[in-house]
Formats: sequence, C-alpha cells, structure tokens
Amino acid sequence: MIIQRTKRAILATTMGLAVAAGGLATASTAQAADTGHTKISCSAVKIRKAPAKTATIMGVGYRGDKIAYDQWAYKKAERKWYTRSTVTRKSDGKKVRGYVVYQCANPYGGWPAPTPPIPK
Repeated sequence: MIIQRTKRAILATTMGLAVAAGGLATASTAQAADTGHTKISCSAVKIRKAPAKTATIMGVGYRGDKIAYDQWAYKKAERKWYTRSTVTRKSDGKKVRGYVVYQCANPYGGWPAPTPPIPK
C-alpha cells in the first residue's frame, strides 16, 4: 500500500512538472526576467497599461527617472519589445506601473539596447 502511494506521488509530481514545463515553453509573448534597476535613457517615454502603442497611457517617464523592471513582452503586430516596470519619477517621486518601450528602459544602461531574440 505504501509503495502504491509513493508511485502515485512520484507520478503526480512528474505530470505536474511536465505540464508546467509545457506552459513555459509555449509562453512566447512574455519573458520573465530577474528584477533589475536602471534609468530611462530616452528624453521621454509613455508608460502604458498594456504592451501596445494603442494601450491607455498611465503616465510619462523622463530621462534619468529610475525604473525597476521585471518582465519583457514582444508585440508581434508592432515588431517591438516592451518592458513591464515601475517608474519612479524624479520630478514628483510618484511611482507609475506599466509597460514602456524596451529601448528606452533597457536593462543594460547603454544605447542602443541589445534586444532579446524574437519569439517564434
């Protein structure tokens, strides 16, 4: 009886890991990244609610504002990368959460930013 329970537990764990791995392999539009910090490198950038140029604007970030990023998203229709982040503005100290164009909030701190590979 104990052997059967052990076998079932191992099988359930294996199946759970297989399902989780399959879900990660198919998530081609967003890539999780380690949380990092950098500064905005463009003169101004719109912070949007979703990774699309038609999404609602949540605020504007300016060159030198601090940014903490935690995810990248590729918009196939626009052929553009976005970074999900929290921008802390120098002017008023307000924190704005949303998506910004990757090149303006690149995690490498230099210009131009090397973009991640395009998902297939």
